[in-house]
Amino acid sequence: FVAALNCTSPSPDSLFNALEKELFPKKLVRPVERFSDPINITIGITLVGILGVDEKAQTVTTVLWQVLEWDIAGLSWDEKECGTTRVSVPRETLWVPDVHITEFMAEDSSPKTPYVYLYNTGHVYDDKPVRVVSSCRLEIYSFPFDIQNCSLTFGSYLHFATDIRMIHSRSSEEILGESRDVLETNGEWELADISIARSTLALEVGSYSEIKYFVILRRRPILYVVNLLIPSCFLITVDLFSFLLPPKSVDRSSFKMTLILGYTVFLLIMNDLLPATGETTPLISIFFSLTLALMVASLLETVFITNIQLSSSEYSAVPHWLSVLVLRYIAVVVCLPPQKKSNRITVFINSSTGG
Repeated sequence: FVAALNCTSPSPDSLFNALEKELFPKKLVRPVERFSDPINITIGITLVGILGVDEKAQTVTTVLWQVLEWDIAGLSWDEKECGTTRVSVPRETLWVPDVHITEFMAEDSSPKTPYVYLYNTGHVYDDKPVRVVSSCRLEIYSFPFDIQNCSLTFGSYLHFATDIRMIHSRSSEEILGESRDVLETNGEWELADISIARSTLALEVGSYSEIKYFVILRRRPILYVVNLLIPSCFLITVDLFSFLLPPKSVDRSSFKMTLILGYTVFLLIMNDLLPATGETTPLISIFFSLTLALMVASLLETVFITNIQLSSSEYSAVPHWLSVLVLRYIAVVVCLPPQKKSNRITVFINSSTGG
């Protein structure tokens, strides 16, 4: 593709003139000797920041360091003759692979780096930051103890696998270790694991070589436990202990209505902390609904008991079969001790009859 460069002197001007004569005019085609030769693109990423997860839009925003490396066939120069082993050149003067992220959902707003490193062996080193807004199928059923597995698929947008072959440069353990060392954000999400898999996208027009990174994120639940679960458990506990209040001296129904009102206001205030998505309902939302339903049932039970206590004289006597069923059988099921028979004899004296 390119012959070895000859420098007239070990100076930047001499090397630049040689590059401008032999390499830069050929930036429009792949740097291979034959069209049938594939070019190997080595890719490596480092996760620098986790900016946010949007459950409603099903997107994840991250910041990566993306490194692409490839070789220009035939290019070389002598270190002593040209004065250096590497030189930075503008990216626009070289052929650059069209590597993109399949899950990309928004325009890249990261700062642009205009230069790449070119080595005397023909090796090209391209390192740049990328702000990625990618689609991810988020499962929030176990919120706030959920773990999300999001994929980032790197591959050529146009070139087939016979033209560009994607290769990962490092193992998943190395990427995970470096990412944890340089991770700048310490927010709601933490990096749990990273795995790598090579794949091929087969279409009717041809096959595409791809490298797929699986980024596993774990939510930090402490905020939601303190602000949602613990207060809700406190309120339901107070509602349960309200049955110990004597119904004759305290208006138990008013107390329970106050608890229900306070719990409703609590849910309205904390509604912004819950994820909003129409696909699945979080288990914590079901817990809140059941808790509210139990409070309402407790209030209805109190109203029923109060009505029986205050209006018992207006009803007829309890049937004998119902009394036996409740006092002998149901009492045993709910572990109530049987009532001891009293030896006391009650004598009724009718004062109206006298001799």
